[in-house]
Amino acid sequence: MSNGLTNLRIKGIERGKRVYIIVNGKKTEAYEGETVASALWAAGYKKFRTSVKNRENRAPLCGMGVCYECLVTINGIPNIRSCMTYVNNGMEIETDE
Repeated sequence: MSNGLTNLRIKGIERGKRVYIIVNGKKTEAYEGETVASALWAAGYKKFRTSVKNRENRAPLCGMGVCYECLVTINGIPNIRSCMTYVNNGMEIETDE
């Protein structure tokens, strides 16, 4: 992977077309049909945001848009639920990592 992180995807599983997203300024491999959260997890990202109140690390918890722990900035728009948003080629994503 070009971002220097480990690819955690399981080999041998059929995936959509390979696309590239930009995460924190780094070109990162993703696949059509993946959510932003799953693409970030697969690329090895562990911290998506920092909590406002206690400054604690946060990452997806529920995976279905209820907990709001997966918020990231996508194409300059803050506070997007990454577990509810599908990747698009060239999408720019910012996390707090």
